[in-house]
Amino acid sequence: MTTTPANGSLHGIAHRATGSDAFEKLARAGFAASGVLHLLVAFIIAQLAFTGAGGNADQSGALATLAAQPFGKIVLWVAAAGLVALGLWRVAEAIMGAKPREGAGRKEDNAAWKRGKSLALAVVNFAIAFSAAKFAMGTGQQSSQQNSGMSAQLMQSGGGKLLLIAVGIGVIAVGGYHVYKGASEKFLEELTVSGGRLVTATGVAGYVAKGLVLGGAGVLVVIATLQADPAKASGLDAAVKTLGQAPFGKFLLILAALGIAAFGAYSFIRAKYNRM
Repeated sequence: MTTTPANGSLHGIAHRATGSDAFEKLARAGFAASGVLHLLVAFIIAQLAFTGAGGNADQSGALATLAAQPFGKIVLWVAAAGLVALGLWRVAEAIMGAKPREGAGRKEDNAAWKRGKSLALAVVNFAIAFSAAKFAMGTGQQSSQQNSGMSAQLMQSGGGKLLLIAVGIGVIAVGGYHVYKGASEKFLEELTVSGGRLVTATGVAGYVAKGLVLGGAGVLVVIATLQADPAKASGLDAAVKTLGQAPFGKFLLILAALGIAAFGAYSFIRAKYNRM
């Protein structure tokens, strides 16, 4: 199959860029940055369980917590750089249709849905990097406030409500995929080493817990839209705090904190052993 000059050129640029060891190390630092943020989210959830108080139980809350620490802004800039590099690496995966360091790659890596997944992950990484930079500059905002305001505006029209419901269903699907990926241990295919009990247990707990929290957030978005209650459509923070109000809420919050912490720990494993 022949490639157009444009595609060939993009492929060549991606190949040359990902041939840099420095670029690969910076991209791997993006996984570590994600690990730090998930551990901070887990800490915030644990605070909610034990004290009933805490910041936003989502990425923005973690970024705000980092920004308030000594040298926190430096850490945020480093995290932003790593996440941008990881996002660019994902773009290269989408262009090349394979893991850049694995040459032609395996057959399934070339599938259209794999390319789409890489692009979606790139967007997520860029978005978090942008948020980290804003907090480093002192202009960051808690996402629950922004989400509630945006949801309130969208709920004013029928088209907006349909969009919110579609977003909620999409988040539920992503959460379900996380649960499946964890329960089936498919995440082990991402690593350059065999699992082992500790790695496998960490990945299973992390993916299942994050998937359940994401799924809960998606369900809340749909319910909030149907009930015209934008306060419930504020993402992970609303899902976690709703979980805390359920029977045995404290126990459920502790489980959620442990699970999100496990995902954070698995992110550090990916920083060293993820297929690139």
